Amino acid sequence: MDVSMTLWVLTILGLVALIGADFVIGRKPHDVSVKEAGIWTVVWIVLAALFGLGLLLFGNSQASGEFFAGYITEKSLSVDNLFVFVLIMAKFSVPSHLQQRVLLVGVLIALVLRAIFIAAGAAIIASFSWVFYIFGAFLIYTAWKLIQEARSDEDEEDWEENRLLKTVEKKFGVADRYHGTKLFIRNNGKRVLTPLMVVMLAIGTTDILFALDSIPAIFGLTQDPYIVFTANAFALMGLRQLYFLIGGLLKKLVHLSYGLSVILGFIGVKLVLHALHESGVHVPEISIPFSLAVIGGVLVVTTITSLIASKKQARRAEAEAPADAEDTPKDSVEA
Repeated sequence: MDVSMTLWVLTILGLVALIGADFVIGRKPHDVSVKEAGIWTVVWIVLAALFGLGLLLFGNSQASGEFFAGYITEKSLSVDNLFVFVLIMAKFSVPSHLQQRVLLVGVLIALVLRAIFIAAGAAIIASFSWVFYIFGAFLIYTAWKLIQEARSDEDEEDWEENRLLKTVEKKFGVADRYHGTKLFIRNNGKRVLTPLMVVMLAIGTTDILFALDSIPAIFGLTQDPYIVFTANAFALMGLRQLYFLIGGLLKKLVHLSYGLSVILGFIGVKLVLHALHESGVHVPEISIPFSLAVIGGVLVVTTITSLIASKKQARRAEAEAPADAEDTPKDSVEA
């Protein structure tokens, strides 16, 4: 898709306006209700859908298909990010009324960092076509690793600060408590960070790890930097509301890792086939409509099987609970 500099500027200005509106809406700290989160989640999805339709009307069907495939992939991968965001919020004991502010700024930092990653990735791909082999192999390895982690049944119960965050904390110092929405305070004449600023940096910089698989994944669906950037932007900008909407449902998505592993593995194979095709080897290439169907189908199946498995676990727990209750008095009497 041939994108002019004017369109790039207008798109960035439009995204900045949307981010500004999001700041205005979330300027007052408050506990976000499920209703509020649900409404704004729908709003962001509708905006993404309208943008994709705009690409279809003013661009072409391929660009629109690549955007929707990239958006759905990035959105599904971002759900996995929420598990870590929950851990970070717990680690720093973020008050519930400040969590939306943390996510708002944290996601903005993540968006800026991803833009840098996307620009670097586009430059590398333009110069070295063999990088598709590396991207494809990395995604296949990541898919295998996700399956291994899912099968190990080891839940990540803690989160460790990255080296960058530890360096910032050591250099500037951190206050011992939250001070409303303040990011810096004066402590004994020295300007130090508040825990709110630290957790914002934690959310933003942690996203770098997720970008290591999500950026190669979307480049496996499209090599157009414009579509890669906008798909990432729309996926990330609705992440804050999604956090509050499905925060309590995350534990029920027990098969999410399996679904993501299938998607990443599929895109990895697609990248390898594309690299072989670029090298002159006659191999079949996977079309965008087929990719979109596979990604959507995997997510639907994963969600359904996860909910069924969660219900079975809940019923099993309920069935075992009365038995445990009956055993307790008996043990007490014998004692």
